[in-house]
Amino acid sequence: MIPFNKPYCSGRELSYIHEVCQSTTMSGNGDFTKLCHGFFEKHYGFRKCLLTTSGTDALEMCAMLCELNAGDEVIVPSYTFVSSAIAFIREGAVIRFADSGSVNPNITAEEIAPLINEKTKVIVVVHYAGVACDMDGIMALAKEHNLLVVEDAAHAIDSYYKGKPLGSIGHLAAFSFHETKNINCGEGGMLVVNDERFVRRSEILWEKGTNRAEFYRGMVNKYGWCDTGSSFLPSELNAAFLWAQLEQIDDIQGKRKHIWESYDQALKGKLPKGIARPELPAYATNNYHMYYLLCESLEQRTALINYLKNNGVQATFHYLPLHASAYYRDKHDGRVLANCDRYGDTLVRLPLFYELKDEDIELITKLIKRFK
Repeated sequence: MIPFNKPYCSGRELSYIHEVCQSTTMSGNGDFTKLCHGFFEKHYGFRKCLLTTSGTDALEMCAMLCELNAGDEVIVPSYTFVSSAIAFIREGAVIRFADSGSVNPNITAEEIAPLINEKTKVIVVVHYAGVACDMDGIMALAKEHNLLVVEDAAHAIDSYYKGKPLGSIGHLAAFSFHETKNINCGEGGMLVVNDERFVRRSEILWEKGTNRAEFYRGMVNKYGWCDTGSSFLPSELNAAFLWAQLEQIDDIQGKRKHIWESYDQALKGKLPKGIARPELPAYATNNYHMYYLLCESLEQRTALINYLKNNGVQATFHYLPLHASAYYRDKHDGRVLANCDRYGDTLVRLPLFYELKDEDIELITKLIKRFK
């Protein structure tokens, strides 16, 4: 069976983890954490980076920094992972789900604008498959209505919008280094702070509500409890694993580019009736996080997934729209989100991981072209 995903290891991870085991700092915010922070801040120009134990934790920190009150509204795409919404629900917010656009699963300014009212405080954008939302219109809306923008960049490492790194455009951003992502440490994430207002408080939340990070830098004589917070920072073991990946980011991205383009070239103009390739807008780059197809119906997608499985290939669907979930359907305002529903029924993801071989790609694409 060709699996859907296989986490990549560069070969240096165990060596760096051994270094941590021989050091005096294993609990976090040590040398490897600082190396990772420095890489992201220098390479992508992020104002402040803080590694977290997951992408979900990074989103929860974003929600805490937004200082929401009960009844405040947050606009979130429905076609996303539950963490994009639940982080803000935990802070007492009311979620207003936005439909996706017609071209790809990203939300657009046109879908967001009618949802804004006097209770709206935050817009959450998700750069699906690492492809940017059209941020100019969204940021203009946020400025007009004095709203915060949080980029859920879980898929979007090393991807750009009109030359700007994703994660650097909104006030805050969250990345994921889960094993399914381009760069991984098994389970991990990162908060990005682009607005100076949130820099100091982000460190306090990260350090369990204390100013311990300032103490370690010699900025205060002692540290204490200053605010709410939690144990968001990961251990040095995770950071060491992540650093080994970051050292190989160009190689990893190059291989994923080869796989994505091999799929696209093999399937271009040769797909069965009713199945479509992904469309990339001119303003966005592709970080090769995912290669997906769109079927014409749920029945066709189910048949395609089963057909591939019976021939030794694990393909999979993705999100079930959150507005229709068992948890939220009774809380949804009743609007029909037709594009979200369409992606939920028709999108199928193909295997894409570093060790996928050319002969595997050839087999997968031949099977798809033969599907009826």
